[in-house]
Amino acid sequence: MTQKLFTNFSMLDPERDEIVGGHELLVEDGFIREVSDKAIAAAQADVIDCGGRVLMPGLIDAHVHAVLNEVNIRALESQPLTLMTAHAMRLLGNMLDRGFTTVRDTGGSDWGLRTAVEEGLITGPRLFIAGRAIGPTGGHSDSRRRTDVALRCPCCDALSFSMCLADGVGGVRKAVREEMRQGCDHIKIMMSGGVASPYDPLDSLQFSIPEVNAAVEEATAFGRYVCAHAYSAEAITRAATAGVRVIEHGNLIDEAAAALMAQKGMFLVANLVAYYAMRERAAEYGMDAEMLEKNDRVIEGGLRSLEICKRAGVPVAYGSDLLGQLQVDQSREFRIRAEVLSPLEIIRSATLVGARIVQREGKLGCLRPGAHADLIVVNGNPLENIDLLASGGRDIGAIMKGGVFHKYAL
Repeated sequence: MTQKLFTNFSMLDPERDEIVGGHELLVEDGFIREVSDKAIAAAQADVIDCGGRVLMPGLIDAHVHAVLNEVNIRALESQPLTLMTAHAMRLLGNMLDRGFTTVRDTGGSDWGLRTAVEEGLITGPRLFIAGRAIGPTGGHSDSRRRTDVALRCPCCDALSFSMCLADGVGGVRKAVREEMRQGCDHIKIMMSGGVASPYDPLDSLQFSIPEVNAAVEEATAFGRYVCAHAYSAEAITRAATAGVRVIEHGNLIDEAAAALMAQKGMFLVANLVAYYAMRERAAEYGMDAEMLEKNDRVIEGGLRSLEICKRAGVPVAYGSDLLGQLQVDQSREFRIRAEVLSPLEIIRSATLVGARIVQREGKLGCLRPGAHADLIVVNGNPLENIDLLASGGRDIGAIMKGGVFHKYAL
């Protein structure tokens, strides 16, 4: 039995409305054993004196792409899977360095990467995977050039490995079943155009309702759920009608679509930082003018989408969705959201809401007894200065995942 007793901290429990002092927290064998406002009896525990800093749950990023290590994703065509994996190892380690103890990959990471993290072969956050993102011919998952006819083998390059095509109800069923066979935690489908895909208009509608119904039916039968890449209000409405659980992006949502999402108990994962970073630096990494023009369209609705969802009562999780060299900006999402949300609302999006999306409520993103001991100790009060979480881990003195310190500089 291994115990660690945290003392002398201010506790930022996102299930409370304010920071409280005078508590102790005991970690035992990777889990939170006890949280008390009285002294905890644990004579054999290693005592961790936090020096008055703020202790809170580890952060959850609900939309990452660990294997998409190039901003211009077409460059991944010439990247073998071995090199892709090496990049993913570095990117996952960097995420943990920033205090993200859990991430949800929405297209690319497979059971091999997840298992490598679980077995300690790779240093990184807890990883929830979608496997290959599924889209229709000509849609956001169709990585072919217009001069291409055949699909490339997914074993040959990183781009084909992370995406797949399916058409018709039968094709979608088979694709979803294959991802389930590969151990995925959720299914990612494409329901509108995207910024990083060169040929599909942003407001295009992808996958018919019968196709989406088939994806939802198969995922539900396997005890999993479907998330949908969707920007426009029409695409979001179609997804909601067909039983999708989580909308990714949603920048162009309107009040009616948000009300429907709330009625159906859906979630939104927003990722505004991706669009700001692409506008500022993506051109230097090879993103073309047409893609950047689409990016300008969605960036305008980003902050407004947060306000619309807040009014409608739609839970919004923290996401980054950064590609390749832009992933250094992962923590900057905290600062961007602060333009329209309070620090506590943003922190809840990166803890409690994220835990609900990955279906680990009470086990992740909280300080409850029985939860995984995923903790960070911040050198200051994030409720007064959200930039402490936006600094890429520089203001985090300690990071613990599963009861083991990844960083300890108190």
